[in-house]
Amino acid sequence: MNRPNIWSEGREILFEDNHLLVINKPAGLLVQGDATGDEPLSKKAAEYLRFKYKKPGEAFVGVCHRIDRPVSGIVVLAKTSKALSRLNEMFRDSLMTKTYWALTGRPPVPESGTLVHWLVKDTVRNVTKAYPEKHSQGLRSELNYELLGMAGNRYLLQVNPITGRPHQIRTQLATGLGTPIVGDVKYGFIAPLPDVSIALHARQLQLQHPVTKEMMTFVAPLPDAPHWDAARAYYQ
Repeated sequence: MNRPNIWSEGREILFEDNHLLVINKPAGLLVQGDATGDEPLSKKAAEYLRFKYKKPGEAFVGVCHRIDRPVSGIVVLAKTSKALSRLNEMFRDSLMTKTYWALTGRPPVPESGTLVHWLVKDTVRNVTKAYPEKHSQGLRSELNYELLGMAGNRYLLQVNPITGRPHQIRTQLATGLGTPIVGDVKYGFIAPLPDVSIALHARQLQLQHPVTKEMMTFVAPLPDAPHWDAARAYYQ
């Protein structure tokens, strides 16, 4: 069996135990399969586990949350059905703290605050629209943000979504602040990035382990991409 040339510990693999596999997902990789037929993160994870533990059959990998294809950063996968069930409940009820870093082309005004919108997903066009007032078809969506500072000629924002909606951070920053994420032409940025990613990274996740109940914090290094280089100065 050939070893899948996909991940290394400490860079892509942030944590693994009997119940969890925490991955620093590269931008451009689907979390779960879709109509494109492209190999998703979940399949790569199953291959990795099958090789590592010399499993004769398919390894169990449960997907409990997703980040968009052009977004990089933390994805938690379940290795057991017990962990998957409990993680599904935790993500559904927002029982964790999620922190994202985003680069924008202009500074937010004000420099920190809370955004609340009602988001409506257009599944045909795969875009989400944000409404500032309650909408009959919308889902209430909330996030906190703050400007960390300049990163080269861009602005580095820290974003903590309170809810977890499709394209939430992307559309709320673009609509609520007029600060579309660098490279995100779908939501108003002027040009794509060379690697067709967007400058949004799931930087940190704090949650309670679904089985041991231990509080855990995962931090994902930024991608090796030029647009993130100046942001590395903000590592603590």
